Amino acid sequence: MLSVFCSLCNLCALSLSQICTLLFTCLYIVSYTIITRFKKSADFATDDSEDATVNRIALWLCTFTLAVSVGAVLLLPFSILSNEILLCFPQNYYIQWLNGSLIHGLWNLVFLFSNLSLVFLMPFAYFFTESEGFAGSKKGVMARVYETSVVLLLLTLLVLGIVWVASAIMDNNAASRESLYDLWDYYLPYLYSCISLFGVLLLLLCTPFGLSRMFSVTGQLLVKPRLLEDLDETLDCVGFEETALSRKLSGNTSCWINLNVEALKQQFLAIQARRIALEMRRRASPWQRNLGYPLAMLLLLALTGVSVLIVCFHVLELLIDEAAMPRGMEDPGLGKASFSVFGSFGAAVQVVLIFYLMVSSVVGFYSSPLFIKLLPRKQDTAMTKIIGNCVSLLVLSSALPVFSRTLGITRFDLLGDFGRFNWLGNFYIVFLYNMLFAGLTTMCLVNKFTWAVQAELIRAFGLHKLPLPVSRARNSTKLISASGLLKVQ
Repeated sequence: MLSVFCSLCNLCALSLSQICTLLFTCLYIVSYTIITRFKKSADFATDDSEDATVNRIALWLCTFTLAVSVGAVLLLPFSILSNEILLCFPQNYYIQWLNGSLIHGLWNLVFLFSNLSLVFLMPFAYFFTESEGFAGSKKGVMARVYETSVVLLLLTLLVLGIVWVASAIMDNNAASRESLYDLWDYYLPYLYSCISLFGVLLLLLCTPFGLSRMFSVTGQLLVKPRLLEDLDETLDCVGFEETALSRKLSGNTSCWINLNVEALKQQFLAIQARRIALEMRRRASPWQRNLGYPLAMLLLLALTGVSVLIVCFHVLELLIDEAAMPRGMEDPGLGKASFSVFGSFGAAVQVVLIFYLMVSSVVGFYSSPLFIKLLPRKQDTAMTKIIGNCVSLLVLSSALPVFSRTLGITRFDLLGDFGRFNWLGNFYIVFLYNMLFAGLTTMCLVNKFTWAVQAELIRAFGLHKLPLPVSRARNSTKLISASGLLKVQ
């Protein structure tokens, strides 16, 4: 498929805009497929055609934003791989379309569309779905468009006013006061710099937590080996619990016992899911049970360890070499030298680590208590929640290139406006950011594995079944529930 795409790009002599349009169309189709798996079908099949039209327009805007988010995630890996391909095949006919101007144009387009989505499209989609038209005006889609436009204009003036006041307070001189009147060259880059800083700080909080949660999530998806555990006995106990709860729900209990039906239903579904998971474990092959899970855990541990080691090494580089600071560049210089000291292998490791950190940040974001309510559900996600998810993913993904370069995961310098953020040149911010990431990640992993090992030993030797004092029983319960590695899903 890639060779066909390369042939089309060369034979048809596609221009830069046509190649970008083709790439974005592919991302848009993928994003639309993802969103349609989570959207609530009832929002688009209502009797009110006006609400259905509004939701459909909001869905298109969310699809555009999600496509930009996916493009921002792929931006840095695509640039690194393009450089390695040009190094390996400098005169190949099928990759003549892959050049520095294309990469630079993609960076500029992602930056532009990220600004457009964050500042205009997503606020418009949210206010559009919540609007009803001005009082006394004729109902319809256009009435909602007018109300949304007015609200968005007032919000824009409010945000610009806040930025103007903050800029005047922070930098009070003649040159800064003159630049305050330049909307395009000052306001928008400054506003996006603040948004990018917020995204990088959000990645700093979510990624270490997500790196520790990745072991739990992987453990829920794979079949675990049997460690001093009688699976048949556990399955029989779960079956007895399920039967008892089924009898309670069917009404075969004493009439004077007051039962909470909703709580019983939730408990019954949890027990049923556990029974199904145990049956899957019993049916799993020895290779899948005893080899797949340990290899996956070792791979996650290796990726996490390499990430922390790279960040620690980058901290040392920051102290002795000024070139380790993240900076922007105008000419990417593709095909001249590898961005890794280990050549193509090192570049491949960088790409894998970038994707791994992004997945970990998303897992940590949706696992945090503040954002867990945003977690979408299949075919049951309201339109406002879809908008919130698209905004969150866009903030995380648009900060990923800056995040990766700041931590030293890659040597590929930032292109276009991504390298013009004011805080990137501050040594203390970059140094403190690296130290916090390494410290938080190490602390989360140590805490995770300490609790996990204790809980595994308690469960393996059957100590959780012994009658313990109240304080010790609470601690044991906390150990077992806190370890995601022991949950059987």
